[in-house]
Amino acid sequence: MKILITGGAGYIGSIVTEVCLGRGDAVTVYDNLSTGHRESVPPEANFVRGDVGDRGRMTSALKESGAKAVIHMAGFIEAGESMRDPGKYFLNNACRPVELLEAMVEAQVKKILFSSTAAIYGDPVTDMIDEDHPQYPTNAYGESKLLFERLLDWYDRIHGTKHAALRYFNAAGASAERGEDHEPETHLIPLVLKTALGKRDFVEIYGTDYPTPDGTCIRDYIHIKDLAQAHIMALDALGSESLHYNLGNGKGYSVREVMETARRITGVNFEIKESGKRKGDPVILVASSKRISKELGWSPRHPALEDIISTAWDWHCANPDGYKT
Repeated sequence: MKILITGGAGYIGSIVTEVCLGRGDAVTVYDNLSTGHRESVPPEANFVRGDVGDRGRMTSALKESGAKAVIHMAGFIEAGESMRDPGKYFLNNACRPVELLEAMVEAQVKKILFSSTAAIYGDPVTDMIDEDHPQYPTNAYGESKLLFERLLDWYDRIHGTKHAALRYFNAAGASAERGEDHEPETHLIPLVLKTALGKRDFVEIYGTDYPTPDGTCIRDYIHIKDLAQAHIMALDALGSESLHYNLGNGKGYSVREVMETARRITGVNFEIKESGKRKGDPVILVASSKRISKELGWSPRHPALEDIISTAWDWHCANPDGYKT
């Protein structure tokens, strides 16, 4: 299949690109490199530098690539930042991608897979968040993603543009050649590993009095390669009906569990400091993958936190300065 991947130079996008190429797809990566890395794009992929909000360039890229489907992964992803600068998130995650949808209509591309987030649900009212959970985001990031999902519904109704929205929390881990490298880095596992490498003096815990067994937030972590495989399966399944799937490990891990697991794997007793809670941080976030498991047969192949952190550690050791290495 010919596929155009927006945000394909990012952490998740580059590994989705890698998996698509590995099964024989022809991939065009479309990225403005505002947060991605040109070095992360596999050499077999065609690369176009451009902004999702540039309808003319977007339309040209779709037509020239002959794409039959789009995987939309371009977007800002930091929940904490979204509570300080909500306009940045609504503009980039909900408004500019309208130009992508209009370009798809013009180029007659009828399928889009959207990298959404389980943050659209907000604070959980059940132990496991499924697709029928109420949608009340607690941060502007989650709201911006929910807004775009609603736009996708309207383009389905009006133009017949079918979509699959994948909702997940924390992607982690690495492939042999590609891993997580953000600037600045805000995600827990790479922060912990950078601290173990001596790139940071300490790592922080934000809040230690949550109503959890050890007082720290609990989150669902999913291996990046499992995540990429789910994207491929959902895209292949996309037909006459739009799809919505949650992706998760089925088990949550606390912040302290992540840090102690990283200490065991790295063999480094790095410093941990305790700080106050962050605004917009729910206590527990764990997604249920029962629907995609039942309908598509997907399940995580690397569910253990040890496996997730080990692959990330291997990549960071080989690339201590990220893609600058």
